[in-house]
Amino acid sequence: MTAKTAKTHEDRRTQAGRKPAPRERDFVTLGIAFAAIILFVGTAGVVLPDLIKAWTGEEASPDTALTNALLLNIALILLGWQRYKALSDELDTRRASEEEARRLADLDHLTGCHNRRSFTTALGNLLNDLERREQALAAIAVDLDNFKQVNDLHGHQAGDEVLRTTAARIQRLLPDGGILARLGGDEFVCVVPYHPQVPDRVDQLATRMIEQVARPVPYGDSPVDVTMSIGIASSTQIEDMRHGTTSAQKLMHKADIAMYHAKKQGKNRFYWFEPPMENELRFRNELEAGIRKGIANGEFRPYYEQQVDLETGKLVGFEMLARWESPEMGVVGPDIFIPIAEEIGVIGEMSEALIARAFEDAKEWDSQLTLAVNISPVQMRDPWFAQKLLKLLVRHNFPANRLDIEITESCLHENVGMVRSMISSLRNQGVGVSLDDFGTGYSSLSQLRSLPFDRLKIDRTFISELKQEEHGEKLVDAILAMSDGLKLPVTAEGIENEVVLEALKRMGKMKGQGYHYGRPEPAGLVLERLSRQDLLAKDKLDNVTEVDFTAQGSKRAG
Repeated sequence: MTAKTAKTHEDRRTQAGRKPAPRERDFVTLGIAFAAIILFVGTAGVVLPDLIKAWTGEEASPDTALTNALLLNIALILLGWQRYKALSDELDTRRASEEEARRLADLDHLTGCHNRRSFTTALGNLLNDLERREQALAAIAVDLDNFKQVNDLHGHQAGDEVLRTTAARIQRLLPDGGILARLGGDEFVCVVPYHPQVPDRVDQLATRMIEQVARPVPYGDSPVDVTMSIGIASSTQIEDMRHGTTSAQKLMHKADIAMYHAKKQGKNRFYWFEPPMENELRFRNELEAGIRKGIANGEFRPYYEQQVDLETGKLVGFEMLARWESPEMGVVGPDIFIPIAEEIGVIGEMSEALIARAFEDAKEWDSQLTLAVNISPVQMRDPWFAQKLLKLLVRHNFPANRLDIEITESCLHENVGMVRSMISSLRNQGVGVSLDDFGTGYSSLSQLRSLPFDRLKIDRTFISELKQEEHGEKLVDAILAMSDGLKLPVTAEGIENEVVLEALKRMGKMKGQGYHYGRPEPAGLVLERLSRQDLLAKDKLDNVTEVDFTAQGSKRAG
């Protein structure tokens, strides 16, 4: 038997063994009932007159077989009709269930608005119909700002309530013909018709949406505050709208690009799509891919900025700063790649690799020199961060008392309890903890007293004002007075010239850093600097001395 013949037999067996569809069984049962009725008519025409005569006593009983056949026909009719009615009811129930399933498949289960699939189809249909109307469509992409913090601080039930409330508020604002969908997470999109010559109507709608969504969402005893960023794209920006779903996806993509631009510009605002935004997003995607590739290839390297005792001018340590030595873009500063690394969730991996390398570098320095490391607020949200850092210290055999981690004031507003626990855990092992960028994050005195910091770092914006503005000196004086009251030593950032340095020296004892002492350097240049100042580690210094002695001996012998 050939494979084709075997397959044919198998298909026949499958079809023979397959149960008939409900509609097929429906017609079969109805056919049986009709056949029974026809048979009943034929049998009754013979048997019923004889039965009537038998009941009246005119004749003897009719043929028993015919009588039984008549009764059987009646039973078949009743059974067939009952079965037909049951199958009809079953089909009606199944049709209703399928329609409900289709309806639910087109809706978001949490908010009740459209989902991505149904919205894309609906938008495609609207775009196809535009050619017959003098209208345009505006796709409005909506994304809630910092929604993850709502879930982290208030729980996922609060997050669900925020999403439901947001959807209801937006839905109430939409004009006739508007459609709202939740694409997933905290992303929404809606489409509204408007006249191309009156785009201000869409601006007014976006403004009202921002205002309404920003109202606190009642939840338990603590209302939840949330804002949103909006991006808008017009169907007039789509060249060919006859491709239905494809055109809809292009329009949604442009609105999404504009929404991302709104987030980048500070959130809680809206922007219309413009072509240059697409180039920015493309560059952003290239940066994301480059960062992930750079982490895997070890392209992120620690650079070191000197920290000096202002009174003596003595080098006391270095602050580790990240640099991206990209083969395509050259040396990239942290202000470009750090925010992106935080957003895409790779900052922890990047930071740990940099810290590990910095530990190995710092082991070659004099043991009195300290290493300061900046910690991202994203890392401080990780409850295991302190344990990870301590494991790195053990793995690289680096003394905890030489390490100083620097956290920004913004960390204190997210989860003070967890931050306090981390700081205490690290300090118990000998790690120093500094509050970085002090004066820019609105820390309260009660927070500063309750958190066991070892040092305050005055933000460079205050230090830079010392060279030109009188009130800048008063502000720095006030911060120093506060640090004295808290018994915390101070480090001044951003010392760029002799004028600022002399002003700080008059204010008291402190450490300082800035371009006045030199720009951040890679590990190799740091070692050269330390070698000139005899500040290498003892074993490193012995090796250098031995090499110098051998070189001199060879030179004399020559």
